[in-house]
Amino acid sequence: MSKRSTNIILGFIAGAATGALAGILFAPDKGSKTRKKIKKKTDKFASDVKSSVNEKMDDLKDTMSGYVDDVKEKFSNLEKEVKETTKKASQTASKAESTAKKATS
Repeated sequence: MSKRSTNIILGFIAGAATGALAGILFAPDKGSKTRKKIKKKTDKFASDVKSSVNEKMDDLKDTMSGYVDDVKEKFSNLEKEVKETTKKASQTASKAESTAKKATS
């Protein structure tokens, strides 16, 4: 997820929290009721943020896992190519050595 998207989401969450808090503070309720409402809204907000963060972390883990798998596959392919090239070079060297021995005999 891009930094811009993250900032937009965080801005939305902050705006929603500010609006909810302002609505509670300006409501014509007793202090004890207002405090309970604030606590309830704060708990809900914290839960929402935690869920959002957990979701983003899961997305990040999935993305990183995909990158790791790609890198492993590329290194595996590279290893196969190196082994194949080394084998071919060894065979070519053996043939050249045989040809050189026959030429000197």
